[in-house]
Amino acid sequence: MKNRIALITGATSGIGRATAHKFAKHNIDLVICGRRLDRLQTIKKALEKEVNVQILNFDVRNKKEAISAINSLPEAFSDIDILINNAGNAHGLDPIHTGDLEDWDAMMDINVKGLLYVSKAVIPGMTARQAGHIINIGSSAGKEVYPNGNVYCGSKHAVLAITEGMRIDLNPFGIKVGAINPGLVETEFSQVRFKGDAKAEQVYKGFNALQADDIADIIYFTISRPAHVNIADMLIFPTAQASSTIIKKD
Repeated sequence: MKNRIALITGATSGIGRATAHKFAKHNIDLVICGRRLDRLQTIKKALEKEVNVQILNFDVRNKKEAISAINSLPEAFSDIDILINNAGNAHGLDPIHTGDLEDWDAMMDINVKGLLYVSKAVIPGMTARQAGHIINIGSSAGKEVYPNGNVYCGSKHAVLAITEGMRIDLNPFGIKVGAINPGLVETEFSQVRFKGDAKAEQVYKGFNALQADDIADIIYFTISRPAHVNIADMLIFPTAQASSTIIKKD
């Protein structure tokens, strides 16, 4: 029996990389996407002993590059069964009146437009086959707004609205669509948000944060449900976290 094929964006680190490793253990062939070619090559080398792996090196913010890369997939990888829209970032943590326009552009371009570009390239194959599963990685920031979260929260609220729109529009084709929304996950996320500032190291101190593998387990659980079951929306916190601003620390 032919393995299913999953395309994962943002596969070079964090949740994306952990999900690639998880899928490989369950015989799911992979199209791993990201901007850092050296990391993609390292992941491919590690996983191609278990499954077939194809690299796509592009930036989801670049519409032409994203669509061209996905359309260039060899025939053996062209029928994407599972799309994990994982690429996303937070940039800065400033109040709206002092926010940086470059940070705003980056968040909207990666978190919202990038997700749309990749989906636009993958969905036609799914609708033609009348089968497929799309998981958009949102955030607890898509469920509530916290101080100085303004544009990042806005981008993740948009991800949830787009997910619901996808699920409605793709329902006639039998395509599953859902969102996985993590709270605090200990990855490179805060290093990017705080642009390498030492305060990034304080974000996960004093409590047990979620790990990338925790979310990868949940993503695999979601895509392994029976054909008649679609997990539409899931919010995952570490036990210490009650909301975006309430965290029990030692």
